[in-house]
Amino acid sequence: MVCDRLKPEEVVHLSKRRTLIPHSSETDRSSTHVRNRLLAALPPADRQRIVSALDVIPLRLKETLHKPGERAEYVYFPGGGFCSAVAVLEDGRMIEVATIGREGMVGISAVLGGHSTSSAAAIVQGATDTCYRMTADALSGELDRRGAFYDILTDYTEALIGFIMQSTACNAVHTVEQRLARWLLMAHDRMESDDFPLTQEFAAMMLGATRPTVSIVAGTLQHAGLITYFRGQVRIVNRKRLEATACECYRAATDLVAAVTSRRDGRLRQR
Repeated sequence: MVCDRLKPEEVVHLSKRRTLIPHSSETDRSSTHVRNRLLAALPPADRQRIVSALDVIPLRLKETLHKPGERAEYVYFPGGGFCSAVAVLEDGRMIEVATIGREGMVGISAVLGGHSTSSAAAIVQGATDTCYRMTADALSGELDRRGAFYDILTDYTEALIGFIMQSTACNAVHTVEQRLARWLLMAHDRMESDDFPLTQEFAAMMLGATRPTVSIVAGTLQHAGLITYFRGQVRIVNRKRLEATACECYRAATDLVAAVTSRRDGRLRQR
């Protein structure tokens, strides 16, 4: 099944709202306290050079960071919250293919070559006050150095492609209940809170299901005592049982991306 189309007014494009967090925010810009894990994993000299040149911005719920068919002007390194990479069909319907939080970067097309004409889009699903924004041109210049930044983004891109492949398989063979449990766990990991917003319409988009189906499945999880769900707000009540309900794709996809920054004895340490 495929999700319902989002109403145009429900997705706010990033270009319509931009308020930068002041550059003097030492908590978020300090090279020793970087909230994005890819940036934090860089050797100190690389991290200092790169982070000092980035804008620190907030991301608002439902903002569109990248639109399909357009070249990305910026890439984003979330310091909290999370975004959904979504495939956009010709009739405007969207289905999530990857979830990206502070473990990653939004905009891998810029790493792969930059001029994307695919149907990919990126939408903010969990708001954050801290996201590190980099121009695509600056990214290209850093990648040309073929240093630690190039290494970690290459590793991350490979991991994210694996994540997308896992999500594709999951959508094809696992039940909506398993997939909803998987998505709730991924959101829980990235929001670092038991409570977060989730409308049935956005859940339908992410799962490739209809809103009535999402309503029934969410009600089942709530009746079983795994979550509470009321007026677009979800609370994780029993994470252990939610993990048991989810398919193996939660752990497989999570481990793929986590491995990028968990390796401390590889190429990054040697530099």
